[in-house]
Amino acid sequence: MQESDYGPFPYTPINRRPVLKWPNGARLALWIIPNIEFFSLKRPMAGHPFEKAPTETPTVRPWGQRDYGNRIGVFRIMEVLSKYGIRATATVNADICDHHPQILEDALKLDWEFMGHNLTNSVRLAGLPIDEERRVITESLDKLERFSGRRPRGWLGAGLSETWHTLELLADAGVDFVSDWVNDDQPYLMDAGKRKLVYLPYSYELNDSPQLYYRDRSIDDFENMIKRQFDVLYREGEQSARVMAICLHPYLIGVPHRIGGLDSALKYITGHRDVWCATGSEIVDAYLKSGSTF
Repeated sequence: MQESDYGPFPYTPINRRPVLKWPNGARLALWIIPNIEFFSLKRPMAGHPFEKAPTETPTVRPWGQRDYGNRIGVFRIMEVLSKYGIRATATVNADICDHHPQILEDALKLDWEFMGHNLTNSVRLAGLPIDEERRVITESLDKLERFSGRRPRGWLGAGLSETWHTLELLADAGVDFVSDWVNDDQPYLMDAGKRKLVYLPYSYELNDSPQLYYRDRSIDDFENMIKRQFDVLYREGEQSARVMAICLHPYLIGVPHRIGGLDSALKYITGHRDVWCATGSEIVDAYLKSGSTF
């Protein structure tokens, strides 16, 4: 991607696009994305949002909060999604294969899809030399492929972080879709040098990390946000289909006092007709077959 004031895609406003239709006349594709992440205990972590991380390790308490998600929280998410017949698309730090393979074993039993998500959440792509960035991307995808038997088709950078080289490197590694850009409610095509990638809408709004961790929302606030977002996208989807992403972190939504809010929100959404609960690859394939690409 060339350095530019605008992204590697045309500006196409929502009211000047071809009508998008999902399979079986669905108005809305519901896409659930748990982030399954690994943080190294040898790297210091800030204790609170916007607090500078200390230089000494181990930072036991903030690390332990995140470890709770991998020990307990993620399995609560699995239980709730299974209750509504929802197959998730998990973004996976590939080092999870080494440290917490049991999580991925259970996810595969549920036929979840995996997306590449760096090796660890402790190291992001931003600032890496191009050869190191290429290594991180390739090794992340290779490890997940070896573990699952399927090469991930999608990518979400740790911290939604990219460099000017990321899209071309992802395309070279065989990735079909990327979700870092958080700027739309429908998929669109991105220029990745010699080929196109699909942007699949992820959300920084319906995301428990900024809402529950950085913005200090309550679980009731977050549940209400999910329902209100659904109401608008569902109404708009009657004219042209939409994607609704719900982005989850097991150490946040998976604690006992919050998991019921996710359950309640999904009960509300799945109680409506013409809602398609889909994986990322299913949505991308439907978009490419729709004849409404832009």
